[in-house]
Amino acid sequence: MKKKKHFETEAIRAQHPRTAFREHSVPLYLTSSFVFDDAEQARALFADEIEGNIYTRYSNPNNAEFIQKLCLLEGAEDGIATASGMAAMYCSMAALLKAGDHVLASRSVFGSTHQILNMLFPRFNISHTYVDVADPASWERKIQPNTKMIFVETPSNPALDIIDLAWLGQLAERHHLILNVDNCFATPYLQNPIAFGAHLVTHSATKFMDGQGRVIGGAIVGNKELIKDIRFFARHTGPALSPFNAWVLSKSLETLAVRMDRHCANAWALAQHLETHAGVAYVKYPFLPSHPQQAIAKKQMRLGGGLVSFELKGGMEHGRGFLNALKMISHSPNLGDTRTIAIHPASTTHSKLTDAERAAVGITPGLIRISAGLENIGDILADVEQAMAPS
Repeated sequence: MKKKKHFETEAIRAQHPRTAFREHSVPLYLTSSFVFDDAEQARALFADEIEGNIYTRYSNPNNAEFIQKLCLLEGAEDGIATASGMAAMYCSMAALLKAGDHVLASRSVFGSTHQILNMLFPRFNISHTYVDVADPASWERKIQPNTKMIFVETPSNPALDIIDLAWLGQLAERHHLILNVDNCFATPYLQNPIAFGAHLVTHSATKFMDGQGRVIGGAIVGNKELIKDIRFFARHTGPALSPFNAWVLSKSLETLAVRMDRHCANAWALAQHLETHAGVAYVKYPFLPSHPQQAIAKKQMRLGGGLVSFELKGGMEHGRGFLNALKMISHSPNLGDTRTIAIHPASTTHSKLTDAERAAVGITPGLIRISAGLENIGDILADVEQAMAPS
């Protein structure tokens, strides 16, 4: 039996076969279409009797390599790349749901995912019910006869709630439901939901996967039969990832492990520091002893991740004042960058939610989310300290 290589080695060495030019790094395939050898090959390709490239909206060598690597790292059978993380979230659900279906979703989901569930899917008679991370006993009670999918984020955005994936995998199996996990915050380096029973894993590759704030992209990997249906949906609706972005993301995966080690180390140090600060009401970080799901996080995650959320005393006014006082840390809606980034979710990424909806998912008026970058931790802490100093 072939010995499985380590994560870092797979991420670096898995690549498409070299061309006649013997290149060391896979070239860019910036072409909209591909040439057929003859009429019979063209017919067979369109009939899905043979594998090969037809049109870049369908497939492209750069996209294929990116997905090949990601499937290896996630332990998935197949996958597709999409033009953005939200395209991945939408396709992973819309391709498999029909009118009358029901989705069971964790209450803590990204703002745009919330809009899909609340504003878009009702147009197609697809309903949903939110369930609370803190009340797992309620999940089974809220499964309906027409429930088809469970959709969760863990860690969640931005409250960093943790869901027990092993327990959730058993729940999905017991009720014959599709378990769809947004693994964006953890990345395949820290967490592999498929190993716990997930059928689909979705990613915003824009974040830690790219890691330098350069490109937009997404991915869906998982069960090959489900991916077959999702590929059909995506092929005819067109959310294709560009070959250039796929090439960037494939190269970025080669450094994911070393980058995540540093992101996590900086986030851990920042979280510990913030817990001792008099101006902070509370800190959320998966590996802190104060986190209510720390034991679960340590069971299913390799490290605690690169995100820290904390509540500043003084509410929204102090939160906005803190952001305005930052000198080095970027004020941006992105995350997973080499640069440390801070955001105030209540007034930005989750501003479309009502006050009650934000409160239900732990987005309080003074909540700040920091994505720890790769700078020296001393410089990160110094900027946070000066921004918290009384004016």
